[in-house]
Amino acid sequence: MAIQEEIRKGALKLIWSYILDYENSKNPFRERRNQISTWRKYSTEEIVENKKLLDIARTLRGHGIKKIDTLHIASAIYAGADYFLTTDDGILKKATLIKDTHVTDPIGFIKEVLI
Repeated sequence: MAIQEEIRKGALKLIWSYILDYENSKNPFRERRNQISTWRKYSTEEIVENKKLLDIARTLRGHGIKKIDTLHIASAIYAGADYFLTTDDGILKKATLIKDTHVTDPIGFIKEVLI
């Protein structure tokens, strides 16, 4: 909730990507889909698929990261994001392999940035 509040206030920037739209469209729960899509209005940048992003994703795929996850991370890297937040244990276990953005979970982010 603290991170969400900082985004709403404009103290943190949220980057939105085409892969978020795609993944959210697959959510079987309409209410959750709607709640997630409302966050788009707080984004400061929207990333669309492009060759450079796909090249970054291919490199990440070489580290054994799942295809859809590589697209999320590549979107963050392409946008120049300082942080990529996730609760996905598979991504977090490989965080040290990702050099172009700091991968952490929300609690780690709060401890490192907000406190």
